[in-house]
Parts: sequence; structure tokens; C-alpha cells
Amino acid sequence: CVLAGSMHDYFSGMISMRNGGAQMPKLIKKFLGGKVFGFYNVVIWILMLLVGVVFVYTPGDLIVAELLKQEAVAANPTTWIVYAGIFLYYIVATIFPIDTIIGRIYPVFGAFLIISAVGIFFGILFGGGAYLQNLSFAGMFSQHPKGLPFIPVFFITVACGILSGFHATQNTLIARTVSSEKEGKMTFYNMMLVEGFIAMCWAGGAMVLFGKGTDMATGATLMVGLVSRDFLGNIGAIFAIIGVIVLPITSGDTAFRGLRLMVAEQFNIDQTSTQKRVSLSIAFFIPAAVILYIAKTNPAGFSILWRYFAFTNQFVATFALATISIYLYINGKNYLVSLIPGTFYFFVTLSFIFNAQIGFNLPWSIAYILGALCCVGYVWFVRQRATVQKDQIVQNVLS
Repeated sequence: CVLAGSMHDYFSGMISMRNGGAQMPKLIKKFLGGKVFGFYNVVIWILMLLVGVVFVYTPGDLIVAELLKQEAVAANPTTWIVYAGIFLYYIVATIFPIDTIIGRIYPVFGAFLIISAVGIFFGILFGGGAYLQNLSFAGMFSQHPKGLPFIPVFFITVACGILSGFHATQNTLIARTVSSEKEGKMTFYNMMLVEGFIAMCWAGGAMVLFGKGTDMATGATLMVGLVSRDFLGNIGAIFAIIGVIVLPITSGDTAFRGLRLMVAEQFNIDQTSTQKRVSLSIAFFIPAAVILYIAKTNPAGFSILWRYFAFTNQFVATFALATISIYLYINGKNYLVSLIPGTFYFFVTLSFIFNAQIGFNLPWSIAYILGALCCVGYVWFVRQRATVQKDQIVQNVLS
């Protein structure tokens, strides 16, 4: 999180500030070229769609299971009603400035999430630690129940708790509202550290419960409720769960809005008309609803959905890290601080998708070799753009 996620978030925001508040696609086009920009656009659109689906699925299940006290299963009509309600909120949010209203109370829910994470942290520190097993370097690579390798599976699973490509699309939006570069460290870098801390606390809490005997097959959304009640009590759990519900819903809203604006900009679709905004949004909600239905009706649906989301999220980040590396190289700074994490995550994402059943389903030995070869190409491309295309990049002034 310190070496990859926070660095990624900080530089993506700051480079945007120094390029007239340009959004990530424009930065990609400037630093990586038109061909990469075209490919990046498709990948980022897929990511935004998957982010929206994940952030309908998880808060929807939490509402059904934790607030309504029903089973969040496909056979329960309430589950689909809740999902529909979240989609309805997204549609309404494209018509009315609900985000400005939510923005006023958003910090309250953020505080719920941070305070609950701190509560879990101290719960682990002063009692839960007895149920945690010490990690060993050797065990790290051999103790997975299904024999999956630590690299790349761990990094794909943790996903945005360490590095999130989705953040770059949001940081460049926030960059337009930051009044001084002095605010950059707190706004971009430190906030990712906070997210990493929150992710670590919840993951640690889940490990404690598994150590106590909780079924290893327990779903992610159910674990949120179990961890909350075990560490925070019934009352504290309510606030934690509300925070975990509201914040993802608003993130999903942001993802769908960002997708709409990106596509509208790419195809010059006017968005001043409410009718056009709603029509374009619905065009994305239809495939999102189909993906949600498939994920919910498949026993392994959420696991598959999460893996596609996590892979795409990390893969998108490698584009931003390449952009950062080129920017630092051109400006005579230490570009290795971004090139090394970028190359590592390029290997992680590609070796994962080469091996995964949801990808190319190749043996790990071949997946690793192909991933390593692609990394050589990644480094070569970054160096070529930073040296051969340096003058062209410098002359391309964004405003």
C-alpha cells in the first residue's frame, strides 16, 4: 500500500494538477500514445462497469442479510428488490444532484468506517491475536488450502486494499478541486494509507474469526456482519455495517457516472440534456444487471465477479504507473519508484489471467514465463516513450 497504492494515487492526482486537471484517459493518451489510449479506454470502461456491479452486489446483500435479517440468496425476491432499489438510486442520481446532498453527510459514514476499523484493530491487539497463526516465509508459499501460489493470487485477492486503478480515475477528478499542491500528500497519499489500514483491520478480523472456527466457506458479505458483531458488539456493528453499505453505493454511483462521462466524451454525446444522461446511463445499467444476475444465480458467482473486478482494477493501475514513470523520467526524477511496482503488477495481473480458469487456463509454469516476457516489453515500452518520444510528450500541453 505504501510503495504501490499510495504512490500511485499521489502521482496520478499531482500529474493531473500539473496538466490542467486533465482526466486519466487524456494523460494516458499524452504519455503512452494513441494506440495504448484506445486499448486503455476499453479496459477502463469494463472496470467502471464491474465496479458498479460489485457495489450493487455487496451493499445489496448486506442490506438484506444484516438490516432486513433475511437470506441474501437469489431465490429471495427481497434481494432483487434491494438491487433494483440501488439501481433506481443510480438513475435518480443522474437526474438530480443527489451527490451534493450525500456529500454533506458522506464524512459521517466515512467516520463510521474508520472508527469501526480502529475498534477491530484494538480488538485484535488485545484479545484476537491469540487466534492468529504466525506467518513464516516458507508457509506463505505453501499453506493455501487449495495450493494456490502467493504470487499472484494474494495481490489479486486483496485488490484495492493495496492498489486500485479505479482510484486514478477519481484522483484526477479531485485534482480539479485541490487548491494547492501542498494538499496533495494528505488528499491523495495519506487517504490511500487510511484505506490500506481499514482493509488490513477487516482482513485481520476475519482471520481471527476463522481461527476461532468460523467456516472457511463463509461469504464475504456475511463475514462483514460476523466481524462487526464480534469486535464491536450489536450497536457498534450497526454503525459499521451502515458505513460499509453507504460508501460502496456512492462509489458505484461514481463509477457509473464516470463511465457515462467517459463514453460521452469519446463519442461526443451531449450530456446537458437530462433525457440523454438517463438514456446513456440505462444503456450501461442493462449489461450491469445481466452481469449481476449471472453472478447471483451462480454458486461461485461472486468469487468469479470479484476476480474479474480485481484483475481489471490492478491491470488498469499498470497504465497509470507507466504514465507516472514516464513523467518522472522526463522530469529527471527517480522513475524506478513507479516503474518497479508497475512492472511487478504487470507480472501479477498477466500471470494470473494466463493461469486462471476465467482466463487462458494455462499451467503456472507457462503463465509465469509469459508474464515475465510481457514485463520485459512493459519496461522497454516505458523507456522508449520516455526517451524517443520525450519532445513530443513535452510539447503536448494539456489544458
